[in-house]
Amino acid sequence: MPRKLVPLLLAVCIGPQPSNAHDIYSHLADSEGASCCDQTDCAPAPFRVTPIGVQMLVHGRWIAVPKNKIQYRMLPGDTGATGGGHWCGLDSHLGLAPEPVTRCVILPPNSAAVASGVVQ
Repeated sequence: MPRKLVPLLLAVCIGPQPSNAHDIYSHLADSEGASCCDQTDCAPAPFRVTPIGVQMLVHGRWIAVPKNKIQYRMLPGDTGATGGGHWCGLDSHLGLAPEPVTRCVILPPNSAAVASGVVQ
């Protein structure tokens, strides 16, 4: 490879990178105004509405979601892979908590009508 191409290739590889996928969560706050996310604890998560409330699939297990943690909104940059569901919190698989601790849950606005009919 010609030596003149090496700096060009390095500039392309090291140059501006796409924004971090976690950036879609940086503006989220809970009902008290605290940040939902510390740059590592939010991720897309499938959700389901059951007769007893909303549940989300967090690292392979379905967990109950406290109603007061749910925000109904669309997130710019959401890929739609989980139907608009996102979970933010501390997960027990990391050893940080004995059970998952939910900070915020983001569900698409159209799911609010379904969830409001659930007995909670």
